[in-house]
Amino acid sequence: MSFAVTILGSASAKPTVDRHPSAQLVNIEEQYYLVDAGEGVQRRLFRCGFNPLRLRAVFISHLHGDHVMGLFPLISTLGLYGRRTPLPVYAPAPFGEILECHMRYFDSELPYAVEWHRIDTTCSTTIFENRTLEVLSIPLRHRVPTAGFLFREKEPQLNLSKEKIENLPLSIAQLRALKRGEDVTLPSGEVLRAGDVTYRPYRARSYAYISDTARSTKAAKLCQGVDLMYHEATYAAAERRLARERGHSASTDAADAAVTAGAGRLLIGHFSSRYKDAGVLVDEARKIFPATFEAAEGETFTIDKQR
Repeated sequence: MSFAVTILGSASAKPTVDRHPSAQLVNIEEQYYLVDAGEGVQRRLFRCGFNPLRLRAVFISHLHGDHVMGLFPLISTLGLYGRRTPLPVYAPAPFGEILECHMRYFDSELPYAVEWHRIDTTCSTTIFENRTLEVLSIPLRHRVPTAGFLFREKEPQLNLSKEKIENLPLSIAQLRALKRGEDVTLPSGEVLRAGDVTYRPYRARSYAYISDTARSTKAAKLCQGVDLMYHEATYAAAERRLARERGHSASTDAADAAVTAGAGRLLIGHFSSRYKDAGVLVDEARKIFPATFEAAEGETFTIDKQR
């Protein structure tokens, strides 16, 4: 089962010739989710070989143009492609007003519904859930209401150890109960404990997307034990004061967040246009958190299953 993140854009607000504004594609068991939608996001999806009709939902961290302006052309294109299923969009207010204006003037006859779900950026809460996944919001510290996102697999169902149960007189109902983690009583009166005859096939995986934010220990702690963390690193360490004034993070802030979270790996992005080579920022972060990588556009980062 796949769990992967593809980087579609890694720039900050000012346009550059070789980077695009923020956008990522998260793939969890072949269910695809768009996270932020900077300008040109649909072209980036096409270049990465992805059909946008397969999008299950869109998550927008905040309403700055470099994170949302690409969504509206994408909405129109999905209509041209004949989408019929609703598209859920999770975003802070006043996204609903902006969407209403777009629909009125550009997509009044859209063949599908765009469903806005308001994110409360003041608290962490579950904003999306299905049978395999839950997505939690993470309050961030930016100049406008902003949320990060924690994508977390649900615990897989327990498997039975065949060699431990093959000679036991168990009914189908009892086998199902054991797989739910429930103890069962054998005909002899002996209690068979689920923990003795079952195992987790793999550990649930997780990914944290920490969008534009000043240094936030609280946000990092909400991502405790995350396998892969993306954290904005707009500025180099020497510009930490400027970063704080503008509601952003430096490379070392991102690395400190990964340490606090106990993350497995760290991706950094949202680079200021002043840095032609992001390697400088990666090197600074690696001095604090060695498993740091550039969120390079077009690259896919996979989270493998572990027992």
